[in-house]
Amino acid sequence: MRFPFRSRSMAFGLILLSAATLHAQRYDLLLQHGHVIDPRNNIDAVMDVAIGGGKIAKVATTIPAADAVKTVNATGLYVTPGLIDIHAHVYTGTGEKNSYAGDNGIYPDGYTFRVGVTTVVDAGSSGWRNFEDFKQRVIDRQQTRILAELNIVGAGMRGAHYEQNLDDMDGTATAEMAKKYPGLIVGIKSAHFEGPEWKPYEQAVKAGTIANIPVMIDYGNDRKERPLYELLTRVLRPGDIYTHVYSGLREEQDPVTLGPQKGLIKGRQRGIYFDVGHGGGSFNWNVAYPIVTKFKFLPDSISTDIHITSMNAGMKDMLNVMDKFLAMGEPLPLVIKQSTSNPAHEMKQDQLGNLSEGAIADLAVLRLENGKFGFVDMNNVRVDGKQKLTCELTIKDGKVVYDLNGISADAYGAPASSAQKQSKRWTTMHTVYGKDQEAH
Repeated sequence: MRFPFRSRSMAFGLILLSAATLHAQRYDLLLQHGHVIDPRNNIDAVMDVAIGGGKIAKVATTIPAADAVKTVNATGLYVTPGLIDIHAHVYTGTGEKNSYAGDNGIYPDGYTFRVGVTTVVDAGSSGWRNFEDFKQRVIDRQQTRILAELNIVGAGMRGAHYEQNLDDMDGTATAEMAKKYPGLIVGIKSAHFEGPEWKPYEQAVKAGTIANIPVMIDYGNDRKERPLYELLTRVLRPGDIYTHVYSGLREEQDPVTLGPQKGLIKGRQRGIYFDVGHGGGSFNWNVAYPIVTKFKFLPDSISTDIHITSMNAGMKDMLNVMDKFLAMGEPLPLVIKQSTSNPAHEMKQDQLGNLSEGAIADLAVLRLENGKFGFVDMNNVRVDGKQKLTCELTIKDGKVVYDLNGISADAYGAPASSAQKQSKRWTTMHTVYGKDQEAH
């Protein structure tokens, strides 16, 4: 069949228009002109980041806005991988009073995305006996990515009656539960132990060895029968994690030099990782300031130990803890590394914490504010700083989950765009409310 010249021209034009439309939707979301900090890939420069299908599609100096359904102008902002908090307590909803498997925990979605955190690791709130309750009650119902360290105590972190029970510390049973949920249970935790025995730590290492996952230690009470030096030089394995490193509660600080005690130095040489784990009572300026600023014993990972008490005390949130290390002179790229790729690596989850092409599209868009700010420790002592981070936008799995000032939103009164109709591709709002909005 032959078309008249005009019809053939129109048909050809439609083909070109269709091709242009397809080209324009090559990516779901594009962040333009932001300062990208991706420590895993040694990127520290103004670049564009394209996202498609929940993955990082491209990071380049220039990516045309026409290639994306939605473009966000990130000029003057920092674009980083989604923050990873490897010490949190998010097992809650059981109704158990004064328990980190109950009232002391928090539902993470209310506190993570607004500070750029896309992944948390619950640090031992549950043990092998109650992990599956934690999973169905919290993990499976939250948008935040929740990974878990199993407590070596089978009953979990439920108070002294449970946590001092040596008979409920079973490395084999703990490892079997961890092996049942690989990639979800990513570590073993021992915490709050008051006795002189080595059993909690030896059983934790046993479980970690069987399941091939790291161990994190909150060393509980300081006991001369089990000195910290021996834990770090004999008991723990390379790749295990010591948390609350700046608390000063277990002789982390040399009383003469005010620097790190020899166990910390030798432990690092052996490959032990050191984590902040700020909490409500585990970060002391008298310890942290000289150890970090004078002796340059820096943390491998920054974490919050967030729970109902710490979030309203000196700790506050992940960004506030990061701000403290900026106040002690750490450069921003290092602070980002300690909050993204480093914790991912410690948990053997290297698929997270980076902006590599094909990686899961978890991102934080941060504003670095200049001014005078105060940062408080466990003793209500303040150190002043000149910089403070604020989260403008958080993206998880390629979708906007938090937007402080609406930088990804359409301006009021602006002409309707194709992005509005296709917004379920780049925001969770239309995933949750899409049917109702379409109906209206």
